[in-house]
Amino acid sequence: MKISTVVVSMFETNCYLACDEFTGKCAIIDPGDEPEKIFSEIEQLNVTPEVVLLTHGHGDHIGAVVEMIHRYKIPLFAGDGEETLLSSPERNMSAAVGLPIICPPPKMYLKESDKVKVGNISFSVISTPGHSPGGVCYLHENILFCGDTLFYGSVGRTDFPGCSHEQLISSIANKLMNLPDSTKCYPGHGPATTIGYEKKHNPFLQGGGKYV
Repeated sequence: MKISTVVVSMFETNCYLACDEFTGKCAIIDPGDEPEKIFSEIEQLNVTPEVVLLTHGHGDHIGAVVEMIHRYKIPLFAGDGEETLLSSPERNMSAAVGLPIICPPPKMYLKESDKVKVGNISFSVISTPGHSPGGVCYLHENILFCGDTLFYGSVGRTDFPGCSHEQLISSIANKLMNLPDSTKCYPGHGPATTIGYEKKHNPFLQGGGKYV
């Protein structure tokens, strides 16, 4: 799998293009804003988008969804439990910055262990609520797209509507930390990391820490 990162919006959200090098098909993960920037990267890579995958429904991750699904005529998938965030600018926090966003209903709300196939790539869905009610991660072999669940040296904020710090830490400890140490994690903001590194160094997993 080839991964291209497009950093968008004033929140520096990582939009990922996860591409199957054999078929040229790709998933657009968390298109948060600046659709033209994402379009340009897709054209440069010469790949064919097959689906938009959301790790969660906060405004900084959904701002360019409409443009993606309309241009490429592709379905949208999101985690089960994100319905309110996708439909409410107040709940997804976009109204708070004066840029209200409403996301169209997904073709499917994904649950734990669901599979999404893109070309020869099969993503397994891991339900990781906490930063949002229906947050999910997408796993393919040793690559994890973890949204705002887990960051390099930190974890997602839990001071938004529908968040739970206890639930977030439980999701990380009981699901993500059970993955092999070599698993490479691509978060919603900031640099990539690995499960092994976070086990040893993430202060939130050692009983302390501050949000990034």
